[in-house]
Amino acid sequence: MNLLGYLQALAGKIFHGSRISQEMDEEVAAHIELRADDLERGGMSRAEAERRARIEFGGQEKFKEASYEALGGSFFETVVRDVRFSARILRKSPGFSIAAALTLALGIGANAVVFSVMNRFLLHPLDVPQADTLFQLERANEDSSYQSYPNYIDLRDRNRSFDGVAAYNAGLAGFDDGGVAVRTWYDEVSGNYFDVLRVRPMLGRFFHAEDEHGPNSAPYIVLTQAFWHTRFQDDPGVVGRVVQLNKHPYTIIGVAPTGFHGTLMFFWPDYFIPIVNHGQMDNSGEMNLRGKRWVFASFGHLKPGVTQAQALGDLNAMGADLEKKYPEIEGQLKFRLARPSLYGDYLGKPIKAFLTGLMLLAGLILLAACANLGSLFAARAADRSRDVALRLALGAGRSRILRQLFTEAILISLVGGAIGVLGGMVLLRSLSTWVPFPRAPLHVPVTPDPNVYVVALLMTLASGFLFGAVPVRQVLRTNPYEVVKAGASRSVGRRISLRDVLLVGQIAICAVLVTSSMVALRGLVRSLHSNFGIDPQNVIVADTDLAMGGYSDDKIPAMQKRMADALAALPGVESVAVADRLPLCVDPKGEYVFKDDVTDLKLAKATATAVKFNVSPDYFQAVGTSLLMGRPFTQHDDGNSPRVAVVNRVFAERLFGSVERAMGGFFRNREGKRIQVVGVAEDGKYETLTEGPNPALFVPILQAPSSETWLVVRSKRDPQELSPDVRRALRNLDAAIPFGVGPWEKEFDITFFGPRIATQTLGVMGLVGAMLSITGIFGMAAYSVSRRLRELGIRVALGGQRKEVLSAAIGRAVKLLAIGSATGLMLGILASPVLAHIVYQATSRDPIVLGGVVLAMALLGVIATWIPARRALAVNPLILLREE
Repeated sequence: MNLLGYLQALAGKIFHGSRISQEMDEEVAAHIELRADDLERGGMSRAEAERRARIEFGGQEKFKEASYEALGGSFFETVVRDVRFSARILRKSPGFSIAAALTLALGIGANAVVFSVMNRFLLHPLDVPQADTLFQLERANEDSSYQSYPNYIDLRDRNRSFDGVAAYNAGLAGFDDGGVAVRTWYDEVSGNYFDVLRVRPMLGRFFHAEDEHGPNSAPYIVLTQAFWHTRFQDDPGVVGRVVQLNKHPYTIIGVAPTGFHGTLMFFWPDYFIPIVNHGQMDNSGEMNLRGKRWVFASFGHLKPGVTQAQALGDLNAMGADLEKKYPEIEGQLKFRLARPSLYGDYLGKPIKAFLTGLMLLAGLILLAACANLGSLFAARAADRSRDVALRLALGAGRSRILRQLFTEAILISLVGGAIGVLGGMVLLRSLSTWVPFPRAPLHVPVTPDPNVYVVALLMTLASGFLFGAVPVRQVLRTNPYEVVKAGASRSVGRRISLRDVLLVGQIAICAVLVTSSMVALRGLVRSLHSNFGIDPQNVIVADTDLAMGGYSDDKIPAMQKRMADALAALPGVESVAVADRLPLCVDPKGEYVFKDDVTDLKLAKATATAVKFNVSPDYFQAVGTSLLMGRPFTQHDDGNSPRVAVVNRVFAERLFGSVERAMGGFFRNREGKRIQVVGVAEDGKYETLTEGPNPALFVPILQAPSSETWLVVRSKRDPQELSPDVRRALRNLDAAIPFGVGPWEKEFDITFFGPRIATQTLGVMGLVGAMLSITGIFGMAAYSVSRRLRELGIRVALGGQRKEVLSAAIGRAVKLLAIGSATGLMLGILASPVLAHIVYQATSRDPIVLGGVVLAMALLGVIATWIPARRALAVNPLILLREE
């Protein structure tokens, strides 16, 4: 039979099933009619004969089902009939059906969202050909993939395991296409970058290895499709056009394909340029220095038949050889392989740990939803026990009743799953278009793919079977004759039931979520009011790189002084400082430091690695950092004076033993230069909120000039009011330099991004868990009250006190709430140290957290039991007894 014929036959069975059912009804009626005729001829009245004939015939539905199966009724047709019957049953109790569907929608939606993020970031991170053989080269003994450019060249040319090794770095440049220069983000990539990734241009061409002929030899740009669309309105004539990058001419040669944003997933550059032109983007002169690690990452495809272990052996052998030849190489050249796109282990491990924990919490929410629904289904099955008993007494099989219950569960799960997935997709689409930091091209590309829908469907079906199986034992042990004989006066058992266990588990899960969210929230609040060694209030910062304006090294100090003087002249400004970077804003540079008596300056002899800042004389006053001893820098601390530094307390104690001994003492840097300590500053946070006490080193920017420029402006005026004046003053100095200007506190958005997202996510999950717990406790209490109304009426009639009535009505639910809350609180306390790695100062030992969790769970109990308690107190014994 062809496909069309099969579909026609299937449609015939679906839409003509009613005709078969009608014929069966007619056949049954004929049998009963004939038997009634026989009995009537035997002397019975017609009415008595028809009644006796129906009794002798037995269960008509059971006969019709057996006959239907004998006629070859298909499984699909049976399912259709079960679904129709289940839909009719569920329509009779819309409150239960809607509550059950929405409960499951919360669990399925949460899991769909989290799995979609995990699927995009961890399971299928890069959308490039043969991504499964693509690996990033990282240092084995540190969370970094940085390499020096000469080291990358050796790895590219000498390895025997990879089918090409490409490299890239990210940066910021001034882009001028004939108008005002704007800040743009780029990836500077090796000539073989696109060939290694095996991608093809959408327009024009890519540059290749043969386009590289030495430093600054390939002035080409490849635009991303998004930048081409927003900046050039999809103009195909843009190919061949010359633009200015940092005052250097570059030719646009092509446009990358739609959806390709490089190899760092969350960072979307505006365009790609050849890495051999690094000198024009950064005039530091570090490009060909073996000891300067500025190449962000290198990666390549494993050759066919080469294992990861073989590749590592090859790389480590090369690394050992390079270490011998070049003593200036920093650290050991031992490697590990990681999947690209998440910056390897540096970001990959925290993101993987966070998403794994998030998936676990989402799974707990789904489990709580299933426990909730299982409890509701068990209670509903108990309420329908008389109906089930009657069906069993009339000849229905237990398997048939169980099949019907499972069909109802699956139907509810499919409706709830559909609602949850639709809600999750709306949220995911919002996340995909969300740009958390307007000044940085960071994105969260989590558009769902077919894998997400398949997993959501599997979770939906599994959930339906899970909570649908709860009343199975109840149905299998039902004695129809005892149930029918007991009528409505059957008692409620006091032993521990499966519903009790499910409710305790559900409340415990909720308490874990509430505890985690409160720990995270409390940690975030405390971190926002912590002392980081700086005071960002009433401070404006303006950042740029003078290389964007084409300034050479010899012109940079003079321009920085002109900018500082122009801003200091603005009304209300108290102090202005210049620095090459600021704490908690961008990744600071590290400096190996040695004690003064050390002559062998190998890295193994270094006493510490200090975070280094190049700053102007007014820096400490402008940023609000206190000096514990000594003096700040002056204008006389320039390139012609002895080298000096201000260090923090940790630095002083680690190198000199105490703050007092550090004053006037000397130490050496990696180049062997002798530096004198002239001041000791308070400790602070420099890279992340969760970092431990780190040594910090401040040196005069006049002794170590840098094109990277951060201007710190402290004033008495409102930052929002002062920002336009700062921007105008800088533009008047040189309109070709693009600046970012804004309150310093806004620069901390990236630093606080992780803790805030973690806190908000846990807060949402805690809210969802609370909603599930409320419905679960409410269902338990309401069911208990409805089943014991007669008992409660008798208690009231006999003079029972309100306290006793409440205890009998909702006491069991309150006990289960207390047990579940205590269990969940202990589990939440045990899990809270994990949050400390994400949220600064997150701890469960805070009395406010413990008190908040207890109060929150008590409030949930009051909300959930309020209506059942009022119903119990409003019992009228006369009406109840009259109804009995």
